[in-house]
Amino acid sequence: MKVFNLQCEGGHGFEGWFGSEDDFQSQLARGLLTCPLCQDPHIRKLPSAPRLNLGAARAEPATPQPASASAPVPARRGGSSGPGAADLSPAERQRLQAAWLQVAREIVRNTEDVGSDFADEARRMHHGEAPERGIRGHATPEQTAALLEEGVPVLPLPLPAAAKETLQ
Repeated sequence: MKVFNLQCEGGHGFEGWFGSEDDFQSQLARGLLTCPLCQDPHIRKLPSAPRLNLGAARAEPATPQPASASAPVPARRGGSSGPGAADLSPAERQRLQAAWLQVAREIVRNTEDVGSDFADEARRMHHGEAPERGIRGHATPEQTAALLEEGVPVLPLPLPAAAKETLQ
């Protein structure tokens, strides 16, 4: 079994498990690989070091930091006020992606998928013609803008396909 670190063009990193390098290349060539967060089919394999299990690792005692010490803050790029993806370590990106998937799965678990009837159903709920409940579905940008103009509280939120399925 080969475990590869993969990344889409959007910068989302994830693991892929394959029977062999040929299996990976075959699935990639046939368009069977997509990013679990954004469904981007443009996937590349990242360099990775082999894992060699040579015995139990010795735990190193943590060196306590003085109370006045602080972690270095990465330099800001582009003058923006918030953290950008370029300022995050790979581990931080992975934690954020996992957190986003968890939130997305919670949204899927607690809402009803009304599909392409979203705009109509949201309007009916807003006008008291249908019971209020959490719904999700598909609406065009024009439908979303019209709902917002009418005062219907909606939030465009693209959910990754991985949130709608059970990952093993």
